[in-house]
Amino acid sequence: MAQAVPTKFEVVDKSFWELVSRDVKAKRIATGFRFTEGPVWHRNGYLLFSDIPADTIFKWTPDGGVSIFRKPSGQSNGLTYDSKWRLIACEHRTRRVTRTEANGLLTVLAERYNGKRLNSPNDVVVKSDGSIYFTDPPYGVRPQERELAFQGVYRIGTDGRLTLLIDDFKRPNGLAFSPDEKHLYIDDSARMHVRIFDIRPDGTLTRGRIFADMRSDEPGVPDGMKVDAEGNLYVTGPGGLWIFDQHGRLLGKIKLPEVPANCAFGGKDY
Repeated sequence: MAQAVPTKFEVVDKSFWELVSRDVKAKRIATGFRFTEGPVWHRNGYLLFSDIPADTIFKWTPDGGVSIFRKPSGQSNGLTYDSKWRLIACEHRTRRVTRTEANGLLTVLAERYNGKRLNSPNDVVVKSDGSIYFTDPPYGVRPQERELAFQGVYRIGTDGRLTLLIDDFKRPNGLAFSPDEKHLYIDDSARMHVRIFDIRPDGTLTRGRIFADMRSDEPGVPDGMKVDAEGNLYVTGPGGLWIFDQHGRLLGKIKLPEVPANCAFGGKDY
């Protein structure tokens, strides 16, 4: 049973109230997990999410039921769907990105760059043309097992080719497209900021610049993010969920009793 939890708002700009109802309360819909990540809503009305240490993808339904969707999961982290509603997963333990086919079998989309194993793919988004973008920090790999000397952001083309887009992040983490897919947001959990990049016609990135500074004395780091239809950016970070407009202006924060790691839109009107 969902339970309301203490919810506070830190309002920076009054337009915050155009996005968040004044009387809304966050609800805890499930608990008892070790470290949850990668929430993604399915059109059939359920939520999938990862519990990384538990090596499990869980399924939550609005009636409150939680069940195991996949175990082992390769210690999956970020999850998303492609245009055919096939599940795309970033897997820490197996250090790869996979796709679940209609028959339930897994296809490995990426696991090596220039012959070297990836670090531990973290979060992932799919562009409307079918190309896949993901981040690869070293959170899920022991230092002595790392084969790459950098933490990259990559693109998997529709032809299956893996391209390194950026290699100067300290800890690339969450990422999201602008509604028109002309820009890609990526946060750096070590530098405590969000960067924005222009997307070239060939899918590569250019003109990277800082979009938002998220340094704070509260616990937490910039992590998962989503963009709404109006272009507002929602980033889980220190103290709760930070909301920025499309120009990088902080509108406010939804303060939560636990430090959030990711977010997703969902529900009947999704």
